[in-house]
Amino acid sequence: MEVVALVSGGKDSCYAMMKCQQYGHKIVALANLMPVDEAQDELDSYMYQTVGHQIVQNRHAKKAQELAQTFAPVHTTMVISLKSLCLIAFMHYGLNYNMTPGDEVEDMLILLKEVKRQIPSVSAVSSGAIASDYQRLRVESVCSRLGLVSLSYLWRQDQSLLLRQMITSGIIAITVKVAAIGLTPSKHLGKEIKDLESHLHKIKELYGINVCGEGGEYETLTLDCPLFRNARVVLDKFQVVSHSPDQIAPVGVIHPLEYHLEKKVSLSASHIDSSNQATVEESDSVCEVLGDCPDILQAPCPNNDVISDLALDTKQELHITKPKKDNTFSIACWLHDPSKNSADMREDLHLVLTKIELVLIEHNCSWENVLYIHLYISDMNEFALANAEYVKFITQEKCRFGVPSRSTIELPLLQAGLGRAYLEVLVSIDNSKNVLHVQSISEWAPSCIGPYSQATLYKDVLYMAGQLGLDPPTMLLCEGGPVLEFQKALENSEAVANCFNCSISTSAVSMVIYCSASLNSSDRIAIDNQKDVCLARMKSQLNSISRSNRPVLVGPVVLYVLVPDLPKRALVEVKPLLYSGESIETPTGVTKEDLLTKQAYWGFQHESWHNSCLQKCIISGRICSAAVSVTHEISTKICSQTTEPASNDSQCNDNTEKQVATTAEFCIYLLDKVLLENDFSWDDVMNLRIYYTSSAKTNHGTLLKIFTTIFDELCERSGRIDSDKGPNFNLVPVLGAGTSASSMDNNILTCELFARKF
Repeated sequence: MEVVALVSGGKDSCYAMMKCQQYGHKIVALANLMPVDEAQDELDSYMYQTVGHQIVQNRHAKKAQELAQTFAPVHTTMVISLKSLCLIAFMHYGLNYNMTPGDEVEDMLILLKEVKRQIPSVSAVSSGAIASDYQRLRVESVCSRLGLVSLSYLWRQDQSLLLRQMITSGIIAITVKVAAIGLTPSKHLGKEIKDLESHLHKIKELYGINVCGEGGEYETLTLDCPLFRNARVVLDKFQVVSHSPDQIAPVGVIHPLEYHLEKKVSLSASHIDSSNQATVEESDSVCEVLGDCPDILQAPCPNNDVISDLALDTKQELHITKPKKDNTFSIACWLHDPSKNSADMREDLHLVLTKIELVLIEHNCSWENVLYIHLYISDMNEFALANAEYVKFITQEKCRFGVPSRSTIELPLLQAGLGRAYLEVLVSIDNSKNVLHVQSISEWAPSCIGPYSQATLYKDVLYMAGQLGLDPPTMLLCEGGPVLEFQKALENSEAVANCFNCSISTSAVSMVIYCSASLNSSDRIAIDNQKDVCLARMKSQLNSISRSNRPVLVGPVVLYVLVPDLPKRALVEVKPLLYSGESIETPTGVTKEDLLTKQAYWGFQHESWHNSCLQKCIISGRICSAAVSVTHEISTKICSQTTEPASNDSQCNDNTEKQVATTAEFCIYLLDKVLLENDFSWDDVMNLRIYYTSSAKTNHGTLLKIFTTIFDELCERSGRIDSDKGPNFNLVPVLGAGTSASSMDNNILTCELFARKF
């Protein structure tokens, strides 16, 4: 991509440009924002470094032209004067940025719009943000409004390692501001970072500073780096200006008085990449951008008439599960289309999204209350069409507290007679969620460019988006086969988990691993084995990290789901669910006699082999995650051993409706037992997802009737479920599913349950 680089003159923005070139991008423009008053060294800005701006951009054209020639290869250098402070935006809006005319973020918008006007081929913006969500979110906001990609290759990198890399890469930078305990203006201003490295690490240990200065501890000015083709900057004379004579953390800046450019020895032609080379005479120029551009301060608002009329002109029936809980509930919606004549992805998805939006409104909610969305589509070739319809409903403007996390997979929906789109939505009444939505491309984890986030934390549960095995800086699938792709997906999941101070190796409650149908059986088994290796390695790496009061879980419930296709033609996708709480309550004991009394129905008696069908992860008094998976062989065994006379029917053979019904009863029996043993009720169940392989004798409609009957009987026989508030369940057609990779295509039913107490 052709990139415009936001430059402050410091080490971070220069190193970010070097990383852009490393990943094959071409820097074609520099963009810098400076104070209106050239004599002013620093603005009280949370967004921009302005100390040393006199050197970065001198207003005299000749000086600026000379400095522009220092960078290579750069076509255009642009500068705009800052008019305002973002302190106002910080006070009123926190981390999320809302457009504020006159704010300095809008200055950046004006500047980058002019860059696009002069260089239409520009498609990305480079910035040097390392840990500041405040800066990153505002750069991403501007990029989103201008249709640009944000590149932030330093994002969330280990600062000690990053500082070392900057020094060894050839960046020569001096401090031009100090503002931290352990740094003294008279002693440390004007020093090269390589000479201060050991001292920075020392005061990091003593006082916890950011060694890269990301917390405002110090700012730098780059005098030389590999990007400077023709000359290096020499600061001949400067003045130390005291801003605060504080006894503990005095603040001081450098005011440049005299400087010059010192010509560098030219490299031989063989050392210059001609494909990324621009001649100074032909293309270097400086443009100062002045004035406001009010026409671009209005955010695009998609025209969406979804609340128009639900008497839609369609013969298809919309089916929706009813929300049961008062504070948190799930909604599932699909098209019941037995004739399988659905013809348009966008139309089907529009119908489903419209219905869900109306249900949200009925419960005084909107899309901003949504925590997580499962988007199931019938054909991954139509992913772009589905996404285009999706973004008409779910936008950042509608979701003030953050867009929901999302996973997208292809399912055999048409074969099951469910149209081309099927959605599951998890909703919370309150807006206490914490959303991680990084749209910048970086080395940290795959970006989410669009209205879906990497993860959503709600009341100690972390709902993570489906993670592919993408290489974050290139956003390409990891090469080397399914095992390496899976390993990368786990690493990406771990990077997201670390942002919430947890790990998938110690905090995962459940993990769904979607496998593409293009994988053969040996690939699936290799992935299963690699899972244990990766999680063990991650856990060992955490041994030296103190996590006080953070529970270390024995292991997550792991489900494998076989699907026709995944986004980007990935072979595997990982969807973890984590618990981030800091304490575990003492479990409440339930005796065997209690279970016998409370489960006196359906004729099942507990056998030791039942455990082979069951996985569970319990956080006492908080979380109950469980999965039951029944193979054809076990199903036959269940039918032959049940004490119910009807189940001994001669028709209880493989794939018959009666066998499926008995197997379904057994699955609910085991899940009910897990809930009882751990003092949970069906009222605590937030989600019950039932995976099935579609066939002529176990179609969606038949299964819907079977499970509806089972829960009606459970309500009547147990007396523990309100018939008006029975548990939700979602039927999901797949190619196969199970608790092991090898048995995915040999199971009749697989049930996934998640319950929690608030």
